[in-house]
Amino acid sequence: MSEPTTEVEEVEPDYRFTLANERTYLSWIRTALALIAGGVGLAALENIIGPDWPLAREVGLVATLLGGLLPLVAFQHWRKVQQAMRRGEPLPVQRAAIVLAVGMVFLAAGLALVILL
Repeated sequence: MSEPTTEVEEVEPDYRFTLANERTYLSWIRTALALIAGGVGLAALENIIGPDWPLAREVGLVATLLGGLLPLVAFQHWRKVQQAMRRGEPLPVQRAAIVLAVGMVFLAAGLALVILL
């Protein structure tokens, strides 16, 4: 006996919504690039200035890792939004913003420590 298949009808959404979704995705990519660049800059700063800047490399590593994770989360969300729009379903919740906000709080705390020390 074959299992019943449930095919979901997909329609092409209004191009303005597709382009808005793409712009949002690209803004997450720009944020990721900024985090990676900042992380590399902090790590380089420790190499230039020396051990006078403790934790600069660690904070730079966190920024770089967060910047590397963000495009993966952003792409997954972009894809889910596209699929929801094609199927006429409610849009999914944006979880990347929570990941970024928590990561930025830790980065800011780490940078404050670097500056204070």
